[in-house]
Amino acid sequence: QVQLVESGGGLVQAGGSLRLSCAASGLTFSTHTMGWFRQAPGKEREFVGGISWSGGLNTFYADSVKGRFTISRDNAKNTVYLQMNSLKPEDTAVYYCAARRGSAIDRVYDYWGQGTQVTVSS
Repeated sequence: QVQLVESGGGLVQAGGSLRLSCAASGLTFSTHTMGWFRQAPGKEREFVGGISWSGGLNTFYADSVKGRFTISRDNAKNTVYLQMNSLKPEDTAVYYCAARRGSAIDRVYDYWGQGTQVTVSS
């Protein structure tokens, strides 16, 4: 049974930083592409960024977070991270971790976590 468990969310002031973690189990982590998504109140879920498992661990980010957010992974710990800097109130959302078996980042994801709340105050 695949499980993805996010942690690290919380309340932070605008301009601050947070690091989210997602611990994976029940899958071969090293051969899964990992993605981060978010959903703000009243809005659809949107892609934040992802990191492939091949091709030198390619990363790809949404324009809204490019240059502020960084995704990394530790295959030894079966964990993917989302480092969020220069946070803005519009980054407030529930953040979800997801995994997919292929190497492409911008495809449908197979597994999802339960999400962690990030709130950025102005």
